[in-house]
Amino acid sequence: MARIAGVNIPTGKRVPIALQYIHGIGPQVADTICTALKIDPARRVNDLADAEVLAIREYIDANFTVEGDLRREVTMNIKRLMDLGCYRGLRHRKGLPVRGQRTHTNARTRKGPAKPIAGKKK
Repeated sequence: MARIAGVNIPTGKRVPIALQYIHGIGPQVADTICTALKIDPARRVNDLADAEVLAIREYIDANFTVEGDLRREVTMNIKRLMDLGCYRGLRHRKGLPVRGQRTHTNARTRKGPAKPIAGKKK
């Protein structure tokens, strides 16, 4: 198993797909990494030499914010909005949708399961 950025990436998968197991690396960034390091996207992780894995690890550390650092940064950004008391921060605090979605119906992911209202019968 190759370990990059504190994550064990799967060995049987192609390199761009396996890199996406790292939080903060999506399809486009994975392709960018492969082209920058001249690694064939069709190759599997278990076919990579140790030097190539090391090169990937160093390239990611030098150019991208991933895993724990990225999670910490996002959390701090949300906390900053909440401390400021701006509209987005209040929405985060209340657990409601932040980006203008309707809440009269839907929004169940943010609001949680529907709570029954006492005495409401037809």
